[in-house]
Amino acid sequence: GLLPASVKAKIPAKRYTPAWPTSKHTRKVILLNGCVQPAMMPSIDPATSVVLDALGVQGMIVNESGCCGAVKYHLNDHQGGLEQMKANVDAWWPLIESGEVQALVMNASGCGVTVREYGHYLADHPDYAAKATRISELTMDLGEFVAAQSTEALQQLAPKVKAAIQAEAIPGKIAFHPPCTLQHGQKVKGVVENVLRTLGFELTPVQDSHLCCGSAGTYSVLQPELSAELKKRKLTSLMAGNPQAIASANIGCLGHLESGASIEVRHWVEWVAEALAKPH
Repeated sequence: GLLPASVKAKIPAKRYTPAWPTSKHTRKVILLNGCVQPAMMPSIDPATSVVLDALGVQGMIVNESGCCGAVKYHLNDHQGGLEQMKANVDAWWPLIESGEVQALVMNASGCGVTVREYGHYLADHPDYAAKATRISELTMDLGEFVAAQSTEALQQLAPKVKAAIQAEAIPGKIAFHPPCTLQHGQKVKGVVENVLRTLGFELTPVQDSHLCCGSAGTYSVLQPELSAELKKRKLTSLMAGNPQAIASANIGCLGHLESGASIEVRHWVEWVAEALAKPH
């Protein structure tokens, strides 16, 4: 209550955080340990694991891993970013080399686009080039991974999600903002939207959905005025269809949009996990 309004607006609202599943599965994937997301919105990783668990997949976080390297790289600390990338390669490689995991699943598209380019960033490092290329090949956005599961698996989740929507436990009418790092960087377009529709959500139309929300990594910090104008325009487009809530797929976009939104802003996986993990 004592914080300045400009700072208070940047603090994410309290969220429902499910318990991390304890089930063991033969199918396993690596989740990024990360840096910004676990600090700002620690509900997203356990929510991701709940949804993966419901699909018969175990989400694993390797403690020795950390930041993907994007933030340092964006701020021109290329060497620092490369060192973080190498540390992640070292941490993940034993699980990849042994065949224990089938993919690296990214639930922050800004991190996903960076890890997908590890092979490029580390191409001139002989001890890491081949490993980094393999890691890039195995990296998928969470929406991609969920969409790649069998139709039967998704259909098993849909009744619980629809029941939660009908009970008004979670919003059913959503405006989805596809992050630039997802639709332009990773070229993943319409995938998350199709997953949400399959699970029972109604997606409102959003004009100019290809445009940036203004977060853009460190852009919102370094160019606050321009960033604020982009956010205002994006929120106007998102609100035009009178949604109950706004969803996205990247921590930067989520925090940026939430700081100016009049309705809830969440990672899409949070609502799916809440529908699966809570009785309604």
